[in-house]
Amino acid sequence: MHTVVERELELKLVLSPERGIPVPARLGYRTDDPYAVHVTFHINSGHPVHWTFARELLVEGVFRPCGQGDVRVWPTKSEGRGVVLMALSSPDGDALLEAPAAPVSAWLERTLRVVPPGTEREQLGLDDELDQLLAQ
Repeated sequence: MHTVVERELELKLVLSPERGIPVPARLGYRTDDPYAVHVTFHINSGHPVHWTFARELLVEGVFRPCGQGDVRVWPTKSEGRGVVLMALSSPDGDALLEAPAAPVSAWLERTLRVVPPGTEREQLGLDDELDQLLAQ
């Protein structure tokens, strides 16, 4: 049986330093995909936009700048409150999203309680499958 840890929250799509638009989003984590976090953005188009990247990237990005390439994450302040910025790049374009740090951190803590760092492999059952394979 797999556990799912989800959190709905409102992100801000940063259009310029002065302008941003609210974007409803869902953070998702599943124990059957223990290394990844899934973010679904509900933008005005009829189809939600899905991004998947390493949970470790988001965990580190809450504290310090990290990532390269398609996903970069870093903490900062906006209007006096802690936020986490996510810069996403794809062939379709680039987006800079701002998330409130407190709910993101609280959600990440829940995922870390469900699957502590370093135990992800156990969730996949690879060791059991490998043992069975080698036993044959």
